Amino acid sequence: MKKTVYIRFTIILLIVGFMLAVQYNTVQNPEMRDTRDIWAIRQELAKEAELHSELLSEVRTLELTIGKYKNMMNDSPEIALNDTVELLKKEIGLEDFNGPGLTINVEPSLESIAIGQSIDGISPDLLIRLINEINRFKARVVDIDGKRIIYSSAIRDVNGKTTVNNLAIRNAPFTIKIGTSSFEDAKKMYNQLEASAIGDDFYIDNLRLEIGDPVNNLSISGYDQSVNKQFLQEIPGGE
Repeated sequence: MKKTVYIRFTIILLIVGFMLAVQYNTVQNPEMRDTRDIWAIRQELAKEAELHSELLSEVRTLELTIGKYKNMMNDSPEIALNDTVELLKKEIGLEDFNGPGLTINVEPSLESIAIGQSIDGISPDLLIRLINEINRFKARVVDIDGKRIIYSSAIRDVNGKTTVNNLAIRNAPFTIKIGTSSFEDAKKMYNQLEASAIGDDFYIDNLRLEIGDPVNNLSISGYDQSVNKQFLQEIPGGE
């Protein structure tokens, strides 16, 4: 009889101990819940949907390009090769751009002009932040003070002067040109830049951004320096 009581008592203690352990673990590791409201979640879903749509559009464009090249390779390999070269030059930034976009004038702040304060050149860090902000809004082409930005462009400090493509940027005022894929994209970028806090960063350095209205026809010159081909190797003919 006593043995049966001990067994029951032991089982009860095991059950109670297990329940206490589960409760302790729940208190120590509470389930993380999404505390965002419905509008924040809807905005996140809208961004993901937009990104998905853009990726699908790029895939369709690439599929059409591949199909076109396959047909051209069968008819005329030389024409297909020349078209590929021209397309790559355009994508890299070696060709002139004519299309929708907008301009940003980097000017001295009104306060610095009023008190006659001298304006130093823009710092590389500040210029990089602006370019990152522009690229975040899906710029297609960027030109800084007449210097076209391409994949190998570098913004750095050289002997106290901010340079782009190893060419010095003038002290303010100077102009930044931005090309976009469509006029609608140019209008979106205008609104996004107007709402961005990047202007406050420029104000701290006694500079201000004057964002121009979107236009349908903006001309930007192509990259006019030699392209770094360090990792490219020519294949001998016939191979």
